[in-house]
Amino acid sequence: MLNIVIFGPPGSGKGTQSENLIKKYGFDHISTGDLLRHEIETNTQLGYLAKQHMDKGELVPDEVVIGMIDSFLDKNVKSKGVIFDGFPRTTDQAKALKEMLASYDTDVAILLDLEVPEDELTKRILERGKTSGRTDDANIETIKNRIAEYNKKTKPVMDFYAAEGKKVVINGVGSVDEIFANLCKAIDAVK
Repeated sequence: MLNIVIFGPPGSGKGTQSENLIKKYGFDHISTGDLLRHEIETNTQLGYLAKQHMDKGELVPDEVVIGMIDSFLDKNVKSKGVIFDGFPRTTDQAKALKEMLASYDTDVAILLDLEVPEDELTKRILERGKTSGRTDDANIETIKNRIAEYNKKTKPVMDFYAAEGKKVVINGVGSVDEIFANLCKAIDAVK
């Protein structure tokens, strides 16, 4: 199982590129937001625990999120690979993911870091805001705050994977096809 973490600030193209990678390689996709919603909708014990925290406006504890990922992997042990999108967000989560994946005799193979200059991100998000219906895609101050928050919180996670020799920076500027080709080249190098 090839495990890939895809990182990039809002507007970097993670969603588009994840979809392309899933089509090409047949990977499964783990978005923690989607997992949380699924567990809640299907009334699982983990979903119940997550909902208790969410209803209070609290973050879902790492052990609950890791439990959901573990449950997903347990049901998909024959997967060709998994793209982790939006997780891990902290070094503690990266360490917990590493420990949990070890129980499946696997690990994260690569972290793909889509780098895009802030002015380009802002332009992309404002453009997306014209069709997304998301109010946070239409306000420049909100966009700048989201990007700053991303940069502040993800640097330690990037450093964690860089120390393991797993971080690969991908230029996130160019055509979708050019960026996709560079992502594939990085993945093929670790397969």
